[in-house]
Amino acid sequence: MAESPAYTYHPRWLRRRVSTYWWLEKWSYFAFVLREGSCLFVAWFVVYLLLLIWRVLQGDAAYQEFLAWSARPSVLLLNIVSFLFLVYHAITFFDAAPRALVVHVGSKRVPQQLVGASHYAAWLVASAVVFWLLLGA
Repeated sequence: MAESPAYTYHPRWLRRRVSTYWWLEKWSYFAFVLREGSCLFVAWFVVYLLLLIWRVLQGDAAYQEFLAWSARPSVLLLNIVSFLFLVYHAITFFDAAPRALVVHVGSKRVPQQLVGASHYAAWLVASAVVFWLLLGA
């Protein structure tokens, strides 16, 4: 078998230096990084909900202990900040969804505004059902 020739020359690639704080240069970059970071707060809400369910299943004393822990100012502040990030995450998702989803009815494309409005309408209906279950039922 013939050996392949060894390459001795490799051109230098042009690589621009990128600042560590590149995401602070434009609002759109900052909003992107903020949305990506908001996933951590969404995950916290999932953990918090699972802890709540676990404590409810353990009985009334464990549930009351969980409520006392949840009433601490640090946990309350974390939950308020998490809620704000959760709302931001949902709004940015609903803003991006009409551009990412291409919906067709027959051979016609559904306008992006209608796709976005339907997402917000579904969110409003789901919120109304949750409020009705918590407050009305």
